[in-house]
Amino acid sequence: MIWGSLISAAVDLAGGYMSSKKEKAVAKQKLEVAKIQAQTTKALQDGEWENEAIKASDGSWKDEFALCVLLAPAIAVYWVPERVQEGFNVLSTLPEWCTYLLFIAISSSFGIKGVGQAAKMLKKK
Repeated sequence: MIWGSLISAAVDLAGGYMSSKKEKAVAKQKLEVAKIQAQTTKALQDGEWENEAIKASDGSWKDEFALCVLLAPAIAVYWVPERVQEGFNVLSTLPEWCTYLLFIAISSSFGIKGVGQAAKMLKKK
């Protein structure tokens, strides 16, 4: 009888251990599925936002204006290099926050992602 009780207790203990292990595996799998679903939802939302932004910018001259402003010094340097250098010297005295705002505004105008990463790169200088 004692052997029967011991075997029964050992079987119950092993069964409990296996059940616990199975529950952990199921919970881990559910967590992974939830993570994948969250990433999918975020990707879909990002794509929708980008499509809306593209639609909103149709017929806008803002991007073309920003491009002209960015290209102006590259063109003007052939005729008045001293004046272009003076302009860059003045721009280099802008407060750091203003520089970041300009960078973010122009980047977003062109739809460039990763502004945060670029800002980190600028801070390293």
